[in-house]
Amino acid sequence: MALGLLIASAKSSYDNAEAEMRTAAARILLLDRVMAHYGPETDHARQLLRELIEKRLSRGWTAETTDEASGQQLGEYQDIETVQGDLRSLSPQDAVQRSLQARALEVSGMLAETHWLLVESGREGLPWAFLTVLVCWLGLLFATFGLQAPPNPTVLSILFVCALSVAGAVFLISDMANPYIGLVRVSDAPLQSAIERLGKP
Repeated sequence: MALGLLIASAKSSYDNAEAEMRTAAARILLLDRVMAHYGPETDHARQLLRELIEKRLSRGWTAETTDEASGQQLGEYQDIETVQGDLRSLSPQDAVQRSLQARALEVSGMLAETHWLLVESGREGLPWAFLTVLVCWLGLLFATFGLQAPPNPTVLSILFVCALSVAGAVFLISDMANPYIGLVRVSDAPLQSAIERLGKP
């Protein structure tokens, strides 16, 4: 029951991360379209946006998990601030362009927030203290079963299969608690799809 609840919690975290990825892709497309409607003055900002996404995809879109790694990759997240700087430097000629500029700045702000949420999500995961207690508790549980059961090949085989199943469940919980790294990770397909549509008139 405890493992079932932990798997459900890890699956919920994974689903949230997947939704964040789709939301980020949608905001990228929305920002590009808003800038396209503004006019050719935003061509440079649109190119910067495309380069930002291509850079992230080339690295596999995995969030940094240490402060050192985050510092090394900080420039990538500052690219969105460069896009915002280009947007702020625009000189709207009418009410429509002023509205589009405000909307683009709003969406780019939400996109920057999503980037930092992804970075912070990479530092989360299953606490090692909790994982250690869980493994020790399961080890004692199986040791108790082993002491009470007669030592024959059938019992040993069943205990081995059960232990293997529990180990797989613990691995799945630990892996899904870090949705941007590991074997079970969030797909970057939404971003791949988004980048194919960027830059279109």
